[in-house]
Amino acid sequence: MSTPRSLELQAGVQARRLVTTRGEFACLEAIPAGWDPSVRGSAALLLPGWTGSKEDFLSVLGLLAGPGRRVVAVDLRGQYETPGPDDASAYALDELGADAVAIARTIDAGPVHLVGHSFGGFVARAAVLAAPDAFASLTLLSSGPSGIRDLKPQESDLLRMMIDAIPTQGLGAVWEAKRAIEVAQGQPAPAEEIVEFLQARFLANNPTSLRVITQHVLEAPDLVDDLAKVDLPKLVAYGADDDGWAPELQARMAERLDAQHEVITGAGHSAPVDRPMATAEVFTHFWDEASQP
Repeated sequence: MSTPRSLELQAGVQARRLVTTRGEFACLEAIPAGWDPSVRGSAALLLPGWTGSKEDFLSVLGLLAGPGRRVVAVDLRGQYETPGPDDASAYALDELGADAVAIARTIDAGPVHLVGHSFGGFVARAAVLAAPDAFASLTLLSSGPSGIRDLKPQESDLLRMMIDAIPTQGLGAVWEAKRAIEVAQGQPAPAEEIVEFLQARFLANNPTSLRVITQHVLEAPDLVDDLAKVDLPKLVAYGADDDGWAPELQARMAERLDAQHEVITGAGHSAPVDRPMATAEVFTHFWDEASQP
């Protein structure tokens, strides 16, 4: 989960709903003055991770739009302010990937740069495997080659408990238990307005969506070899202190993908929050190179 440090919209960033062939998606977007959708690589789509939302990218949207790109961050289906059904099959990775493809085509700027943070990386790779022509590049940010089931046994046990508790105890009880664990682990408490936002965001999730996404975080298969065959510029980036997927695991994934590889110093699992300027510079440099004919 990412914890924004501010909820203030930067100048030029607006909240709206994006209407696609697969439904409406809540988004935050920055459209620079004079934006030209006919320019190759002139738009980017950012996908958040587990228990996250479009607000995870608040601190970088304006920075990324500065060079002239339209930048769109969304809530995934069933996540925070984007509605979703109670049918578990609606949250299969292929379904979520198809949503990302539909959003990219709705942006209507030709192929767009795609970023998937953490679990959002699983959605991004599903989208690229399904429709590589919709994208100008792929960035996997603090994401891994597969689920964490066999990588982090203690965290896996907690996530399994969460999966079981959501349908029986409800999101409110799961939130309280989650917060108690975080306090017991000594995690610093954010400002009161941020805690209120985090709680509201968590409780706004469709329970079925959150349960299935948690299962994906645990059990998503390794599709790196399939993804490596897609002829698309790729970047693997992560914070030097990432506590999600281990940095060395992500480095090996970059090698398997023959992808560019960037380590963002001074950042953990949520580089856009921890080091917004450095993160924006990494993305912009990669996108500029990937946009060359």
